[in-house]
Parts: sequence; structure tokens; C-alpha cells
Amino acid sequence: MEKYLNLNGNSGVNSFEIFNNKVSVRFNRTVKIYTYSYRKAGSLNVENMKVLAKAGRGLNTYINDYVKYLYD
Repeated sequence: MEKYLNLNGNSGVNSFEIFNNKVSVRFNRTVKIYTYSYRKAGSLNVENMKVLAKAGRGLNTYINDYVKYLYD
């Protein structure tokens, strides 16, 4: 997994891994990895999450606002 840059300094996201049709995320307060896939979260959401993960900003907010419980 790749360390999340957390450019805002207050993210709950620790690290992420990007795949073709999914994004896996580990949050700071857990060792569990949450995977958001095209199948469950939708391709648009996953593609948006990929952009935010790479940018190091906005991923935690996006997850909370749009896909919080849509992990596999």
C-alpha cells in the first residue's frame, strides 16, 4: 500500500492501493483494509477516489460523503 500524503493534515486515511476497477483504503484507526470496487461503489466513485488518493487531498471526505458503506 502507498502512504496517503494527507496534504490537509487532518485525514483519517493512512494508505491506499489502486487497482484497475477498485481502490483499497486503510484508515488511521484500524488495521482493516476497505476495498471500494466498481461493482459496489460504482465506477465513477472509484475513479474519483483514484484521483483524490493520488492527489493526497480530499479522499476521506469523499468516502464519508459518497461511498462510506459501499465497500466490498
